[in-house]
Amino acid sequence: MIRVLILGGTGDAVELAAQASNLPDVEVISSLAGRTKAPSLPIGQVRVGGFGGTTGLADYLRAEKIAALIDATHPFADQISWNAARAAQQCQIPLLIIVRPAWQPVTGDHWIEVESHEIAAQVLPKIAQRIFLTIGRQELSAFAHLTHLWFLMRMIDPPPVGLPVPPGEILLERGPFTLEHEQTLLQTHQIEAIVSKNSGGTATYAKIAAARSMGLPIVMIQRPQMPVGEQVGDVAGAMQWLERMRG
Repeated sequence: MIRVLILGGTGDAVELAAQASNLPDVEVISSLAGRTKAPSLPIGQVRVGGFGGTTGLADYLRAEKIAALIDATHPFADQISWNAARAAQQCQIPLLIIVRPAWQPVTGDHWIEVESHEIAAQVLPKIAQRIFLTIGRQELSAFAHLTHLWFLMRMIDPPPVGLPVPPGEILLERGPFTLEHEQTLLQTHQIEAIVSKNSGGTATYAKIAAARSMGLPIVMIQRPQMPVGEQVGDVAGAMQWLERMRG
């Protein structure tokens, strides 16, 4: 029996846990950070909460006799990805990283690509007064000083009490979203620009297509640097990797 730990929190992680659980000689444990109040729980064993950095994760891998580690976290959850790479190296177990392909601009897109939320905040006053902020709740404070702008802020859970947030309206929604939904949202709130992380995937791509159809600019925050390691782009690639591990 091979024990596999999946670092999750994404749709890919849920799908992978479901497929991998069907393998007769693979035992899957999924780990969630616990930041979302009502997450989509994967099939099988689920662990919720942090590990305590690289050392804590390495201790867990040894204690639970984990034979393989799969990092299926969000592309912007870089801290856990670095911890996973170091812990796997310390424990001398194989690590696979699922790297969802980034979105690429196409004809009609008007992207302003930036390296951080702070740089995105610097750009906004020059291009718009009403902004659709689609970055989740963790980095809202980077825009809190822009008190002369108005923001529609979409996230799954409300921001923590006391977290500085910019002026505007908080919208609690979970994807996937349709093109029609996003177009109506942008029109209703008279949005002039969008701020987005380049998360990739299909669940929230409709906002990109909606901005394109309406001629709106997108301030696109680029992904942080990830550790070097074996990577695949989707669940199918991860399942092939697991099949090789079984062999």
